Amino acid sequence: MTHTPIEVLLTQPVPEAIDAQLVSAYHVHRLYQQHNPQQLLDEAAPRIRGVVTGGAKGLSTALMDQLPALEIIAISGIGTDAVDLRHAASRGIHVTTTPGVLTADVADLAMGLIISSLRRLGEGERLVRDGLWGRVDLPLARRVSGCALGIVGLGQVGKAIARRAAAFDMSIAYNGRREQPETGYRYEPDLVELARSVDVLVVAASADGGQVLVTAEVLEALGPQGYLVNVARGKLVDEDALVEALREQRIAGAGLDVFVDEPQVPPALLDLNQVSLQPHRGSATLQTRLEMGRMVLDNLQACFRGEVPPNRVIDS
Repeated sequence: MTHTPIEVLLTQPVPEAIDAQLVSAYHVHRLYQQHNPQQLLDEAAPRIRGVVTGGAKGLSTALMDQLPALEIIAISGIGTDAVDLRHAASRGIHVTTTPGVLTADVADLAMGLIISSLRRLGEGERLVRDGLWGRVDLPLARRVSGCALGIVGLGQVGKAIARRAAAFDMSIAYNGRREQPETGYRYEPDLVELARSVDVLVVAASADGGQVLVTAEVLEALGPQGYLVNVARGKLVDEDALVEALREQRIAGAGLDVFVDEPQVPPALLDLNQVSLQPHRGSATLQTRLEMGRMVLDNLQACFRGEVPPNRVIDS
């Protein structure tokens, strides 16, 4: 008897080694390659039992509802804010993530953005590439070592950033849902007061709630000598207020890996020398993406064997 392969929808590229394993185990439909995605869905949707996606892309409720046979949404990442967990649960669909493995990479990038922003590395590189070294003087940069660092969200990533910052002799304070006295860091329950007391504010919070945390008031408190770094989600920051604060030099600079409407970046940010920009690459190392891919494969395999996937998210 001929075995009919399980059909899986892939919303974005994965590393070649993971792609090869997906193809060997499943019939893979590549939504991201389709000129007319709806045409693919009209033909294949009734048979698709799994979706592989990223944390930022997720899966819209409208698309979820086009997949009547769907059993699992396997997210390569830790964010679940782009998936309606309650709706998935109401249909008995597993939602899985890849926790733990991307913590170090995201924390590394946060430190890179802190250094890049304060030391104006992007501006310096552009000057060298444009052949202006020796002809144009750059403003003096800000010392990184010894800064006061505020962390918004002291989860796994936040703690990893704090450990790295300690090696730069930074004083560390944080804001979060609860105080964690065992860390030894200063807890500040008021985010405005945290911003007022630090040189650099790093956003590392979960975006599952979806609300803006860094408001115009927070940016005003951060002040003209303060820097904002965001490695969490763009929607946690009032992006319009941030652009205005940077334009009017009411904050000193920013390092951003995430934006509200990715891959769209506010054009005003592109012209500001005091801003370091990255295309949402917090976990984008080969080593981490391979490990994330292996976890995705494990989650899919368990689901299709009729087991509870090892990294299933439970909607609270």
